[in-house]
Amino acid sequence: MSAADPDRDALKARLEWLRLLGVNDLPRPRSEPERTAEPVPSPATTTAGQRALFGDAGGDPAPDPGREPAAEPRRSRREETARTASPLADLPQADAPEAATALSILREDIGDCRRCRLCEKRTNVVFGVGDPRARLMFVGEGPGADEDARGEPFVGRAGQLLTKIIEAMGIGRPDVYIANIVKCRPPENRTPLPDEVATCSPFLLRQIAAIRPRVIVCLGTPAAQTLLGTRETITRLRGVFREVDGIKVMPTFHPAYLLRNPAAKREVWDDMKQVMAALRGE
Repeated sequence: MSAADPDRDALKARLEWLRLLGVNDLPRPRSEPERTAEPVPSPATTTAGQRALFGDAGGDPAPDPGREPAAEPRRSRREETARTASPLADLPQADAPEAATALSILREDIGDCRRCRLCEKRTNVVFGVGDPRARLMFVGEGPGADEDARGEPFVGRAGQLLTKIIEAMGIGRPDVYIANIVKCRPPENRTPLPDEVATCSPFLLRQIAAIRPRVIVCLGTPAAQTLLGTRETITRLRGVFREVDGIKVMPTFHPAYLLRNPAAKREVWDDMKQVMAALRGE
């Protein structure tokens, strides 16, 4: 990325703004050893992966009723293992104790947060969940009613769809990290206001700094705008990698949007295939 790149200029401006907010103690990126293992075959093009993601959106071609289905060739045990292995399996991982400790300290810092008006009607602070060593991180907008009740992100209908997306990629949900740009539920699930995002998003940035994922998937416009420091909508941003502090960032549609517009699942599927290729170093 050139020095004149507007995304880099926007990032510099955003980092300066975060320093003014007092977020000046982010650890520097840890170096990662080069991968020497061969890339793990991607499950992104398997029929099972398509079916898990598309569901009722018509992702699989309809069978020809006049033809008998062709028998699938027998695979060896080794081929079956490679076909279903997680694309995260051979990636170097962060220092788990260090990352877990940083996240624990951050959670204590947040405490029973009263820093903005979102505390007035929330039930629980929804911090984040997943593997502190995660190489893949998903960032959403804010908790909904189900998340507020349970204190865990993405557990409602949209969260169930996100889980299907993760599993369609050949990854287990416990192997990724999931968080939001605000930790408390906005009333009536409205979009977080700019001052609420300004107050709460530094906590997200500290989570990212602790975990140091290789790829972040931004789910929806508010998440993408917050991390990328842009006013562009997700329709214009999705499908193209950006980079923030050495981390690849892929904006894509929020699962809640997919529940209302199932045909857009195919575009998200294409985005996730790019994410999997990036995780394999392609």
